[in-house]
Amino acid sequence: MRFQDAAPDARAVVYAGIQADPLVARAAELLERATLDQRVLARAAMNGESTDADAWRAMFPTLFGADVEPDGRAMSEAILEASLAVADRGEQVRSQFRGAIVEALTERLLRAGLPANAPTATVRRERRILFDGVRAEIHPYDVTVEVDGAAAAIDCKWGARGISADVLHQLDDARQHAFDDDDRLAVVLVVFDATRSCAVRLDRQTAPHEHTRIVGMEDLDSLAGRVSS
Repeated sequence: MRFQDAAPDARAVVYAGIQADPLVARAAELLERATLDQRVLARAAMNGESTDADAWRAMFPTLFGADVEPDGRAMSEAILEASLAVADRGEQVRSQFRGAIVEALTERLLRAGLPANAPTATVRRERRILFDGVRAEIHPYDVTVEVDGAAAAIDCKWGARGISADVLHQLDDARQHAFDDDDRLAVVLVVFDATRSCAVRLDRQTAPHEHTRIVGMEDLDSLAGRVSS
């Protein structure tokens, strides 16, 4: 089993521009430090239903009320500002930004959780996994953890509707190919949506997923070895 950078095709070039946008990094940095309620706010606001900041403040009184601790309120304001900046983009661009933000957030959390006793471990983006005698997948994995004996392939989705048979098959196939090569590969699907929504979506899938770890919004901090707040 070995890792390889994704081919720089047209899709990758366009998406790389979005991934490099400062708004993606800013949103991911804020969401890394956010509470669960603040992440729920971000998901709701980024969906683009409304860009009225006062409306969102009214809908989340526990984040913006007068009795909220100042630092917490300031954090919520920063998350709302970044989320509305995403929502203000056109529908197609907004969708691409949201996907890039989930990937960047996942990368940040995984980097924070790298073990100190594994100095060669790296977290990479847009990587393919190659196996001898097996045709390589065209589409790369969103994030990979590359370390001997404990590698991981992670795909990221904005919502539970992104959990599809194609995604589940790709992850499980990679796990099985690694197993066939006497190697170990953890496969993970990170979804910026409620765990219950993910479970409902999975119930409709017949693709193999019993060995795929599904990480919903409530469990994001587990990627960094932290307890979800």
